[in-house]
Amino acid sequence: MLLKRLVFISFALLVVFSSGVCGYMFLEHWPLLDSLYMTVITIASVGFMEVHPLTGQGRIFTIFLILGGTGVLVYGVSTIIAFIVEGELTDTLRRRKMQKKIAAMKDHFIVCGVGQTGKHVLEEMVRTQKDVVAIDRDPVTIRMLDEQGICYVQGDATHNSVLQMAGIENARGIVSALQSDAENLLVVFTTKRLNPGIRVISKAVEEESEQKIRMAGADSVVMPNFIGGLRMASELIRPSVVSFLDLMLRSQEKTIRVDELVIDDLSPYKDKTLQATGILSKKDVTVVALSRQSENSYEFNPPDKAVLKPGDVVILMGDINVINGIKGVAG
Repeated sequence: MLLKRLVFISFALLVVFSSGVCGYMFLEHWPLLDSLYMTVITIASVGFMEVHPLTGQGRIFTIFLILGGTGVLVYGVSTIIAFIVEGELTDTLRRRKMQKKIAAMKDHFIVCGVGQTGKHVLEEMVRTQKDVVAIDRDPVTIRMLDEQGICYVQGDATHNSVLQMAGIENARGIVSALQSDAENLLVVFTTKRLNPGIRVISKAVEEESEQKIRMAGADSVVMPNFIGGLRMASELIRPSVVSFLDLMLRSQEKTIRVDELVIDDLSPYKDKTLQATGILSKKDVTVVALSRQSENSYEFNPPDKAVLKPGDVVILMGDINVINGIKGVAG
């Protein structure tokens, strides 16, 4: 819309300008340079003296040239100003709407840095239907997030105010996937000061940074280079397993994931056997393991008669929609 207006304004100015030059050359019989100069000072309304004395018809022509040139200039300037003001107003309203949406979130997740690593974290959050807020400084990335309908905060994730705008006090977990280990270390440290109970996962590039980031408060540190090396080894020695995992993660028909069901005092599954919960009879979901808090271990392929106690964690694998339905009942 703005481009069309600018093209129209440019065309109108060209027409007025050309008409002025041709008019003075034809009516007053002035040379090209004098006609050009007179047209410029007339349209610009700078108030300089006339190049040559004007005839009556030249003065009438100059009146219409002033009206036409001034009208086009005023329209052009007002269009540009309106675009700037409306754009700023729209951005302000969009930011306020986004902040209200984020402020209403509870137990959501935050992803700091939507770069080479963070974008995959964000995609996984969206595919598994998690409430998530992304933090990034890049305007291009912010526009992409806005187009995709993902909640975002534009700013530096190492700053307290930016993390607070992302709802750090009410968040369930945060991933710091910024470019440098120093930035990730600062995010972890700041996050733990603002919300000591939040689960923090951080990226680390250098091996020596892992210990420092953990000391700052990170619950887990992931090293992409290390994970990449393991993946390459797995591709070499167990290709069928890797193909299965790829199919599970990248399937377009269903979102298949491994997830966990935490049993607490309010869970309807508390003090029931796995058979009695009805989970085992659910289609497109499998109970992989059972973690006992009291034993601090995993029981793979637990028996039907296993009784679920508060603190236990049931590891499930299957369609994320079915798993979310099970967790919804549990919640």
